[in-house]
Amino acid sequence: MFQLGKTIISEEIIENDFVCNLSACKGACCVEGDAGAPLEENETQILKEIYPKVKPFLREEGIKVIEEQGTFITTDLGELETPLIDGADCAYVIFDNKGTALCSIEEAYNKGVIDWKKPVSCHLYPVRVKDYSEFSAVNYNKWHICDPACSLGEELQVPVYKFVKEALIRKFGEDWYEELEKVAQDY
Repeated sequence: MFQLGKTIISEEIIENDFVCNLSACKGACCVEGDAGAPLEENETQILKEIYPKVKPFLREEGIKVIEEQGTFITTDLGELETPLIDGADCAYVIFDNKGTALCSIEEAYNKGVIDWKKPVSCHLYPVRVKDYSEFSAVNYNKWHICDPACSLGEELQVPVYKFVKEALIRKFGEDWYEELEKVAQDY
């Protein structure tokens, strides 16, 4: 672990390689697991505001869940997340003609309908950030469904922190990322 400002970072984001391989995993991270995508407080308001524009991109099942539970949920532990369809798929998941899970929010963004790409936790994946009162922990979340992404990242020699560069800058800023790159070069 090392520290940059108010973040404690796992070396695993430098040591491990990763490039999403959607053709292999089919977007499993959006449909497997037991929780929705973690959300930041400000993102809950964004989801409420963009929902009418994202709704045309959604599947019927997603619309039903969102209209029953809301654009986000609060867990028993007080954590904010996207709602799930039958405890599995994120309510915002759609599928392409090859059965690959995609994000309806990102699809609306890509088509210029909204100007918000998706929740930062999704953008950062496989990096997970846990905020504490004095600092944020930045960790690599290794999950077997991402083995094809690890293999592709190794083949292309792309470390995790470079794969999620845009998202890390979005979360922590350009200066923070430049400091991270310096640490990685010295590592």
